[in-house]
Amino acid sequence: MLTGEYFHNVDAKGRMNFPSKLREELGEKFYITRWLDDCLAAFSEEEWEVICDRIKSLPLTKSRDVQRFFFANAAQVEPDKQGRILIPQNLRERSGINKEVAIIGVLNRAEIWDRERWLQKSEEMDADMFDDRMLELDI
Repeated sequence: MLTGEYFHNVDAKGRMNFPSKLREELGEKFYITRWLDDCLAAFSEEEWEVICDRIKSLPLTKSRDVQRFFFANAAQVEPDKQGRILIPQNLRERSGINKEVAIIGVLNRAEIWDRERWLQKSEEMDADMFDDRMLELDI
């Protein structure tokens, strides 16, 4: 299970340190792609296959736009010896990632956010909203 909040910088070449705790969970190679709320998501190879199988099981007429968005904006990454990954330029641009990022563990994935966007998003979820959502989920 992926958890935690981490802050790192992206260098001029688009590389960033990826938290070791999350790398351990995701494996030696994993996939990143555009995700909801204009962030990126990182999936282990196993989780990636689960998502691919779900998408493939849908009729093409219902899934073609999801397929295009999801796979055209995906890249397989492999951390280097220093634990850095390269985020392709098109993914950095489309998710608004410049220099500072927040990497958060979210159950079966890690999300990579522009730091300021993440801080703003996390502030929007106040205690009352959290309470309401937990009640909706019957937790």
